Amino acid sequence: MYKEMLSIIAIVLTFVAFFPYIRAILRDQIKPHVFSWIIWSLTTYIVFFAQLADGAGVGAWPTGISGLITLYVALLAYQRCSDSSIVLADWFFFILALTALPLWFLTADPFWAVLVLSLTDLLGFIPTLRKAYMSPFDEQLIFFVLMAIRSAVSIAALEHYSATTVLFPAMIVVVCIIFIIMVSMRRAILRKAYT
Repeated sequence: MYKEMLSIIAIVLTFVAFFPYIRAILRDQIKPHVFSWIIWSLTTYIVFFAQLADGAGVGAWPTGISGLITLYVALLAYQRCSDSSIVLADWFFFILALTALPLWFLTADPFWAVLVLSLTDLLGFIPTLRKAYMSPFDEQLIFFVLMAIRSAVSIAALEHYSATTVLFPAMIVVVCIIFIIMVSMRRAILRKAYT
């Protein structure tokens, strides 16, 4: 029951994080990078199935729900032509994400897929980091704060702890914290430059 409650809390945090983010996209207040969100939706779904295969149980539910919502954000970003600055490296990250399934199949071990996907997700964050560095006011930091908290809670909700089940959400926590610090510093620098 304890793990189920933590999973529900993580799912609620997922919706709480995404609702204002999606609303801001619809209002043209923020412009997410299309390719980052496509890569994140793909990696999140494959990790969800890998977590299930490794016994994550209810702790995988937040990852699955996040995958659905992430796919929706990718579709919104595409429909609104939010940020189509796709470079060669973006294609590389996308192809790298696609290699995870054959790797899982060939090794019969979901860990290798999760490792590749975690690295791909991390690399897929580079377009968003690049964009946020140049335009730090185009992102909502509260989204990344909530996603870091949500990922930490989803780790606590896991029914089985292993590198396969923990690696991906732990990486999200670390990346979100780095992103929050970087954007906050860039905003402070820009505000100081304009005053």
